[in-house]
Amino acid sequence: MSRFEGKTAVVTGGTHGMGLAIVKRLVNEGAKVVFTGRNEKKIEEARTEVTSDRAHVVRSDAASMADIRALADFTQEKLGRVDHLFVNHGFAEVQLLEEVTEEAWDRAFAINTKGAFFTVQSLSPLLNDGGAIVFTTVANDLVFPGLSAYAGSKDAVRAFAHVLAAEFLPRRIRVNAVAPGYIRTPTMGVPSMTAEERAGFEKQGAQTTPLKRMGTVEEVAAAALFLAADATFTTNVEFPVDGGFAQGLSGAEH
Repeated sequence: MSRFEGKTAVVTGGTHGMGLAIVKRLVNEGAKVVFTGRNEKKIEEARTEVTSDRAHVVRSDAASMADIRALADFTQEKLGRVDHLFVNHGFAEVQLLEEVTEEAWDRAFAINTKGAFFTVQSLSPLLNDGGAIVFTTVANDLVFPGLSAYAGSKDAVRAFAHVLAAEFLPRRIRVNAVAPGYIRTPTMGVPSMTAEERAGFEKQGAQTTPLKRMGTVEEVAAAALFLAADATFTTNVEFPVDGGFAQGLSGAEH
């Protein structure tokens, strides 16, 4: 019997990249899944890739409190109770210090931080005791010029994930995070990047990662599912999936 057979899960930001890889693994292992996206085109593409009647996709904007509340209602209708919650959604723009506007700053924190926090708050009444929450943060010390607002918003998620791990102890709900490094996705996590910027990002990733390659979305999904189902005596941990980037390895040839 699969570890997710008969289990239920919610994945935010599940229509592309790492989130879609998580959804596919969950469905393939027998789970019933509700997953979200914001872009209608990506939602339709995800529907063609995940055709199981155990998968339910819904449009939801993590920056909208109304959408977050509607997600809880939709989840209760489709799943009832939830065993695993993957708070995976994220938004990034490449803007140097002098280019960041108040609007851009607020957008990053509304989606990445406020959206993550209130998603957990809204769905927590549906979580089964003994369940698991997995946040997607970002590898420590992952530095690329122009991502200051994004990095700050994700560090905030890291901080309150630690506190929530303590708050959920009475219900035996484990709270952990997966922290990707340089991961190859269609947009590299920044849809507004130009082709030249994306090429530079990939080059930097391959050069600075000790394992000398980009990670894959499947590798992130494997780590996230491990934290959700296998790491049953683990909570308040941030699990790097970064090829040794944040662990101080030099990457030197031996």
